[in-house]
Amino acid sequence: MKQLAKFSILLSALTAGVAFQSAAVAQDKVLNLYSARHYQTDDVMYDTFTRTTGIKINRVDGDDAGIVARLRAEGAASPADVILLVDAARMVSADSQGLFQPIKSARLDAAIPANLRAIPTADGVTWTGFSTRARVIVYDPLRVKAADVATYEQLADPALKGLVCTRSGSHPYNLSLFATVVERLGDQKGEAWLKGVVDNMARGPKGGDTDQVKAVASGECGVALTNTYYVARLLKSTKPEDRAVMEKVRVVFPNQGTSGTHVNIAGAAVAKHAKNREHAVQFMEFLASPFAQDYFANGNNEFPAVKGLKIDNKALASIGGDGFKTENIPLGVVAKNMTKVQQMLDRVGYK
Repeated sequence: MKQLAKFSILLSALTAGVAFQSAAVAQDKVLNLYSARHYQTDDVMYDTFTRTTGIKINRVDGDDAGIVARLRAEGAASPADVILLVDAARMVSADSQGLFQPIKSARLDAAIPANLRAIPTADGVTWTGFSTRARVIVYDPLRVKAADVATYEQLADPALKGLVCTRSGSHPYNLSLFATVVERLGDQKGEAWLKGVVDNMARGPKGGDTDQVKAVASGECGVALTNTYYVARLLKSTKPEDRAVMEKVRVVFPNQGTSGTHVNIAGAAVAKHAKNREHAVQFMEFLASPFAQDYFANGNNEFPAVKGLKIDNKALASIGGDGFKTENIPLGVVAKNMTKVQQMLDRVGYK
């Protein structure tokens, strides 16, 4: 019944004139998609696009680095039409290598907030975010008070000395956050903040985001950074040990009283040498529809990017992910700080 209800949403959109083309369109129309997303819910979304438009999707799966390497190797001969990557820093890096082309779309302009898209030029926008995830703070309530970790800035407070854990500072998830903080604080204060975080570490950076949450639960750390979808996965897990982890930690959406919580994106772009450009733009617009947004976000326990649209995800809602304040600094601007921030990390000894 749930699938039928979701399909009804799409049909209503079609009737209202927001849809794309009739299902009677010839089946020889194709779209070549290079995707770093690997979720079964995305398969349903792609199948619906094909049934609705008649455009067949040929998909190549890989990780972000592998897809970018393939695009560079293929050059102008690449068959890729649309690229899906899972981090703003990676989108900006690929864009800087000339792998995307700008597009103009009134539908995307109206649906997706400007801070979740590339900085526009006269030719259009090169990449667009279609789902978001928040970078939150997880803490041990037996050792740390919520008020002590209400902001990212407090991670450098001497009161947290010996308690902070993170994955590598050079990982794109952290680089995106750090570049945002530096954008807000300025270079001098931003680097001092990074040095303060290093001084407060319980141990050297290692592992992934889930490892940080588990380290807080085990007592190795008192505070850690993680993306919200890792927390949601643990909450939804059927493993008793995962549920036990979440019983021992608490989650804070930082900077609710100031700049808002940092969010990152999974996004898409039209490939530089797309042979099916019209279909590519059509697919990009489809990803902004309420139907696709539900699948696109829920497939990885993320939040929709479309303005004012919410999804039903009880795990995310249970940790405060329903209506939290997000920062509004454009990710396209923040990502330009990446090289500078990496140099700062080297200077302060953030591995």
